[in-house]
Amino acid sequence: MAPLLVAVCLALSGCAEPGPDDALQNYLARLARTLDQPAPAVAPPEWERLPRASELAVTLEGSSLDALDFLALSGCAVQVTIGKRNSSLGRTAPPSQRLLLDLEYLALAPTCVTALKERGENALATTLEQAWQQKKAQLPVRIFNATLASDEFRAFWRKPRSLGDYPAETSSQVVTALESLAALARQWRAGDYTADNQGFEILLSEVAIGDGGALLSALSLQSGWLAAADTIVSNRAEQGPLCGEQLRKPEAEILQNVVHKYFIGEVQPWSARVGGRHHELMTALRELETALADALPPGYTRWQDSREQFIAATTASPREHVAELKVLLDPCQA
Repeated sequence: MAPLLVAVCLALSGCAEPGPDDALQNYLARLARTLDQPAPAVAPPEWERLPRASELAVTLEGSSLDALDFLALSGCAVQVTIGKRNSSLGRTAPPSQRLLLDLEYLALAPTCVTALKERGENALATTLEQAWQQKKAQLPVRIFNATLASDEFRAFWRKPRSLGDYPAETSSQVVTALESLAALARQWRAGDYTADNQGFEILLSEVAIGDGGALLSALSLQSGWLAAADTIVSNRAEQGPLCGEQLRKPEAEILQNVVHKYFIGEVQPWSARVGGRHHELMTALRELETALADALPPGYTRWQDSREQFIAATTASPREHVAELKVLLDPCQA
């Protein structure tokens, strides 16, 4: 197997399925042959994986509800919510269910507090009111734990075994799910605690099968191959120009044809599709991150910064390659 193809196989963890690297490999090979340069090893850059949910989730202080006898709340709708929360299942519930129970409490407790005060049960009313204030303050972190720090979001960022024909088969569902989660975060933080429990879990499940990891893989692949192409062009440029006042080397016209047919005609259309998917997906994801900006713990913001630096560097690779080509080709346009 040729060294260049071996590098691709290692980068993609297998050669079983054709992928977008075909056009990149073809372009690089033709570029190297045209400019009479060795093809360098292709090394797609790695990105930092999202830490596990157990590493990101923020531990929250318990409240006086933990030891409250919910039977004392007879006649209050919130009695059922507290009972569920204090049950063995409630205490071990996943972050999404803990969030939904807190939203129920925030929605139902004020009515119960008013009723208790009217009955003269001021101590119990005060306990519920203090717990309400605490849960309201903790709500942004609860939303973070149930969304950005969840197992579903870690699955969203998982690296795929193969890109296939990405992003041709992507769906708008994950974008809609991210937008909906961002809207819910803003709604809940604004004091509207209405929640569709099943609907919320469905949104998370749609995020889990999303293509965040595939997007980063595609950007990495593009960056690795175009960096190799940049090296070929740069090395040839160091040997002197292709064109000048009294100079036009034969490979100048061949290079123009290779660039137009294989870079502009084959690589750039795929690159543009990846760019479009990047805009759709990351715009929606960043909406949610913005809605929870003050609740993001240091471990997440550090990873977020690393991710953004990776995206900025890899999305710039097509522009950088065009700039390298211009050094060789612009003198030939005169």
